[in-house]
Amino acid sequence: MVKAAVLGSTGYAGAELVRILSGHPDAEIVYLASHSYAGKKFSDIYPGMRCVCDMTLSDDDIPKATENADVLFMALPAGIASEAVTPELLEKCVVIDLGADFRLHDAKIYEAWYRKEHKHPELLDEAVYGLPEIHRESIKGKKLIANPGCYTTCTILTLYPLIKAGLIDTSTIVIDAKSGTSGAGRGEKLGSMFCEVNESIKAYGVTNHRHTPEIEQELSLASGEDIVLQFTPHLVPMNRGILSCCYAKLKKGVSEADVRSAYGMYSDEPFIRVSDDLPETKYVKGTNMVDISFRIDGRTGNIVAIGAIDNLVKGAAGQAVQNMNIAFGLDETAGLMTAAGPAF
Repeated sequence: MVKAAVLGSTGYAGAELVRILSGHPDAEIVYLASHSYAGKKFSDIYPGMRCVCDMTLSDDDIPKATENADVLFMALPAGIASEAVTPELLEKCVVIDLGADFRLHDAKIYEAWYRKEHKHPELLDEAVYGLPEIHRESIKGKKLIANPGCYTTCTILTLYPLIKAGLIDTSTIVIDAKSGTSGAGRGEKLGSMFCEVNESIKAYGVTNHRHTPEIEQELSLASGEDIVLQFTPHLVPMNRGILSCCYAKLKKGVSEADVRSAYGMYSDEPFIRVSDDLPETKYVKGTNMVDISFRIDGRTGNIVAIGAIDNLVKGAAGQAVQNMNIAFGLDETAGLMTAAGPAF
């Protein structure tokens, strides 16, 4: 059994981690931390977990958390992991960071976008970007795994085959993405209140959303050249889910058959479903699935590629468990083969 510790366990992503790990056949939770609720039971904060996880929450004590843990999940805001993760910590256990501190390869880019100093930039070379469908082999046996962001997971996986196969003009990429309010976290914020969000939709982070350099980094690696793209996220009045609509100009002579062939790279991926049906967030809710489809506009010569994920599962906790499974040589799908409920 892989023994797991979770810091930030009462945030939305952390709570999803606890839910998934509680039903994992090869994992055991040995430590749960929550700075806000230390001393209370996890099930006091999330009553739906009564008799499933009644563990008492501790404070964020990393030395204590890692005494018996094989893996430490850090579901904490940006800036904390870069200070807390050290070479000494990595000697004790595998660290899977659900924050942004080890996703970007260049500390200067991180500091420019997140306005925080990276405390251990030397560890960036030790980290692997934990997007299994692209970096699976690099994740195996790794000690420091940077769990991708939610928008980035959906968008990168939607566009990656087109770029890898050289089918689109990468200078024309425009990404229009929409997320449920849980993406903003569980903290009390005016902009996340029901009366502020309900019956409205808004764009935010226009031209400066922090997931932009992450998307550009991974797609540039696929392309072999630097990619600069337009990314605009939107907040929609639903709890969870991301829908990412990606637009680009197809290169001359590219056919629908070429596009279908490119997406064939996902044919053996357990968590990616490529279909003729257009994705909807309700079909991936509560799952680790990515639904992808596309349409080619013969009139404009553009392709519209659309992806959908649950931002808290494949976009956070589920992918973190998928990374754990790979890192420890477990069945990659263990604990994660959950289908969405009835779509009504």
